[in-house]
Amino acid sequence: MKALVVNCTLKRSPAPSNTEALAEVVVGQLVKEGVAVEVVRAVDLDILPGVTSEAAGEGDAWPGVHEKLLAADILVMASPTWVGRPSSVAQRVLERMDGMLSETDDQGRPVAYNRVAGVVVTGNEDGAHHVISEISGGLADIGYTIPGPAWTYWHLGPGPGPDYLDDERGREWSHRTGRAMAANLYGVARALAENPLGAPPQ
Repeated sequence: MKALVVNCTLKRSPAPSNTEALAEVVVGQLVKEGVAVEVVRAVDLDILPGVTSEAAGEGDAWPGVHEKLLAADILVMASPTWVGRPSSVAQRVLERMDGMLSETDDQGRPVAYNRVAGVVVTGNEDGAHHVISEISGGLADIGYTIPGPAWTYWHLGPGPGPDYLDDERGREWSHRTGRAMAANLYGVARALAENPLGAPPQ
């Protein structure tokens, strides 16, 4: 089984990413379950605006990410909170994933069917539940199955505060929730692999 983590931080590599640091807790549990995990930092790639899976222009890196999405049974979207919302990078990724709505497999199923997804959020402001809802809602629209719960987050709200990598407070809860998230994603992915959804009725 394969998982893809799309880190939607605004920080380019090699800058430390709070979001990636918390996502690594989820990755660690998935690896314990025997899942092969790949992490992509979307901001490092030239992902052009658009709503198609094909290249939206010269040098567009999205088709490569799209291939990774189709190869993964599990998707983890990880985003910081900015002004109470998902990052602009997360929004760009979701917009490009919109192209998957018109794609089906050889049995007529939307290509996101029988794949599961969850969300990791960090931020030095409150709004994590809103970010989780926005991203989970978009992924469900595209066809992903969202187990419950399939999220974890960290912040020391209300209001602005320190970053995840700068403060140990709250980490125990976030890590425990992250491990539960990973176990739920893996369990539901296995169930769907054994009893996949069919094509929607016409």
